[in-house]
Amino acid sequence: MKASWQRQTGLTLISTILLLGLIAFFTLLILKIAPIYIDHSKVVNSLAGLKQTVDIQTKNKNEVWNALDKRFNLNYVYHVTKDDVKITKQGSYLKVEIDYEVVEKIVGNLSVLVEFNEVIEVGVE
Repeated sequence: MKASWQRQTGLTLISTILLLGLIAFFTLLILKIAPIYIDHSKVVNSLAGLKQTVDIQTKNKNEVWNALDKRFNLNYVYHVTKDDVKITKQGSYLKVEIDYEVVEKIVGNLSVLVEFNEVIEVGVE
């Protein structure tokens, strides 16, 4: 009996196929989701750059959107549109809120939904 246990090592063909299938699925998932988070980091950097802009709180809403849109174009941000950006301006107070979601198709009818909400505030309310 001891001899038969010592010869039975390794994976069977079915378990190897299942293991490779799981590795392929998670690799596909990472390859689909990672660009979404990379794009979001560009949105965060654009907002941080906008916050560092000199006298940004003195500009009107249209000028703030144009400055932000230029940063988005420079950083190749594709998932954020003008409808996703809410700019609130009251005197020398400026609040820029970006609320957007990204739906990425994985395989067949399986999709992933990622939601983001970023806010910056500049000036005194």
